[in-house]
Amino acid sequence: MNRRAFLKQAAFFLSIANAPLVFAKPPDFIKNHLPSFDSHIKDRLIKNRLFDTDYNDDIFLEKKDMLLLEASLKRLKRVQKTVGYGNFCLLNFDDAVKISKSYTAVGAFSKQELAFLEMIFYSRVSEYGLMSEKPIKTITGKIVKKEVKKIPYTGHCLYRGRPIEVYKTIKKEVGNQVILTSGVRSVMKQFLLFLDKARKSQGNLSMASRSLAPPGYSFHGVGDFDVGKKGYGIHNFTKRFTKTDVYKKLTDLGYLKFRYERDNDLGVRFEPWHIEVV
Repeated sequence: MNRRAFLKQAAFFLSIANAPLVFAKPPDFIKNHLPSFDSHIKDRLIKNRLFDTDYNDDIFLEKKDMLLLEASLKRLKRVQKTVGYGNFCLLNFDDAVKISKSYTAVGAFSKQELAFLEMIFYSRVSEYGLMSEKPIKTITGKIVKKEVKKIPYTGHCLYRGRPIEVYKTIKKEVGNQVILTSGVRSVMKQFLLFLDKARKSQGNLSMASRSLAPPGYSFHGVGDFDVGKKGYGIHNFTKRFTKTDVYKKLTDLGYLKFRYERDNDLGVRFEPWHIEVV
């Protein structure tokens, strides 16, 4: 059986994955009914569908690092509160460190916290199961503010040029019900999002990376963006979005590409809201 045939057959058995579940290994029902095939492809497909699940080969933070995660995450949130949501999405590492030293309400990052952030940024994420490229190579990577533009009534920015052109085309073709739900994200913004997910995942870095790109690996930093349906809130980042007229119109366009397609080989859940631009 070739890979394409396997994925089609396996999809039926994985269709029960409509809600977060917690297993130490794939459920026996799924494991016993999947066709015989290359085990690493089978495991990757299961994990993509049951992404909010613990698996035996997942990578977890040690207890001492969990304490650093908590401390670093709280400080990142204080930085965001100090500079504002929009500015934080563009804030680079060096400026965040300077701000932490300058505002007593934030407090300076400790040497241990900075070492922890560097460890997270430069980790070999392939050990987590993530096979994506890394578009931002250094922790000090910067977003040049004159290269981005704030999109009115969204609270988000997009890179000038192709990203804005693609967004305008989507607005024209899909209509006023489509909105920009996430645009440009700096390394620091991605740190906050990823560490928050890792905390909620009890230190499971593999689980976190199946839902959120680790810092440096997010294509939001170089041009991609997310869209959703106006008034749909948090459901724009769930499977429920695929039931909307906005999603149907997006797929009907044909020429648009989603960064993380269903059953992709990258170790990332299906993201039908993430528009690939770069």
